[in-house]
Amino acid sequence: MTNAMQNKQRPFKTHKASHFLFETDEDGRVATITLNRPEKKNPLTFESYEELGDLFRSLHRASDVRVVVLRGANNNFSSGGDVFDIIEPLTTMKMPDLLAFTRMTGDLVRQIRACPQPVIAAVDGICAGAGAILAMASDYRLATPEAKTAFLFTRVGLAGADMGACGILPRIIGQGRAAELLFTGRVLTAAEGHAWGFYNALHERSSLIEEAQRFARMLADGPWFAHSMTKKMLDQEWSMGIDEMLESEAQAQAICMATGDFRRAFEAFAGKTKPAFEGN
Repeated sequence: MTNAMQNKQRPFKTHKASHFLFETDEDGRVATITLNRPEKKNPLTFESYEELGDLFRSLHRASDVRVVVLRGANNNFSSGGDVFDIIEPLTTMKMPDLLAFTRMTGDLVRQIRACPQPVIAAVDGICAGAGAILAMASDYRLATPEAKTAFLFTRVGLAGADMGACGILPRIIGQGRAAELLFTGRVLTAAEGHAWGFYNALHERSSLIEEAQRFARMLADGPWFAHSMTKKMLDQEWSMGIDEMLESEAQAQAICMATGDFRRAFEAFAGKTKPAFEGN
């Protein structure tokens, strides 16, 4: 028997995207988004920005998806905003339209951070501009040794302050390193990215997606309600003092302790079996 709030949820296994590929594994728990314009290294357009934002926003209602893998087609992640589909039109827009655009792109980052599912970026080849931002906004980043990451905004006469980069990037790699990348727009190599903590791990190109899917599956089969709470706390505690942090985490953990998953985990431990997490 379902209640009124459960009735608002829907499976995403059959979801179809228009401006990128969206697919799930057999039970719908792991969704994979593939930026799919390989002939131009998977750039973003006005339409794909908007559709990606709408998708991540709607994942709050997913009854099946527990983890999202974000990747690019054909050995590149994303070259950022399409030069002719986005950059050129922006040079002729007036301020109200420019602000509407920058708010729309920022909202995509907000929705990636706000959706309850952990997001895993699987980065290969070119990862530049807005593509680097998508990787930055993800919760976990894997890369190949061939990954080349660059926050290119200064190269086109813009500030490094784009889509949250000045706030989020320093929290990942530190203020000085973030300043270097955002002032210069230089390429961050995969080895540097791993050493600096931008990438959690490096994998060979042939195994990148397999490793991303394996890690996603491990999370999806784990206590996924608790994972969503961890993500929420990681996001909202940025602006808190220590007292607020401790109180927020006390409340969050008490909520998790009230779930059946907590009880199931204990019973499985006591019975020396593997727990089956149900998200409630």
